[in-house]
Amino acid sequence: MSETPTRATGQCHCGAIRYSMPTTVVHHALCNCQDCRRHAGAPLVGWALVGQDELEVTGTPKIYASSDHGRRHFCGTCGTGLFYTSDAVFPGQIDVQSATLDDPDLIPAQVQIQTAERIGWMETLGDLPTFERYPG
Repeated sequence: MSETPTRATGQCHCGAIRYSMPTTVVHHALCNCQDCRRHAGAPLVGWALVGQDELEVTGTPKIYASSDHGRRHFCGTCGTGLFYTSDAVFPGQIDVQSATLDDPDLIPAQVQIQTAERIGWMETLGDLPTFERYPG
């Protein structure tokens, strides 16, 4: 008898779009490219790649053609970026923005990509003071 694969759940900020995906992924990459940074408004974006047929989505994301081949899927209500597809780069698969998972620790990051475009201060991030909560 085969074991049912473990699944992770996630959602957009407002909850209008929810999803479920396997925790076994092709890869979980932290992308430093300018395109991802601009779309997310963040210094890097985590992407967990799975087969499109393995992702279950409730709600209907809007789709934006961010390049000739890339399609970014996001919530039309709150704007949260959720998925990325590219039939030219990884046909039949979909990248899920891993920070939108209910428990992002379920899928450990494996690699940083596009480091040629990384923001300089990201290299010394570990040297900055840290606070468990917003400092008073």
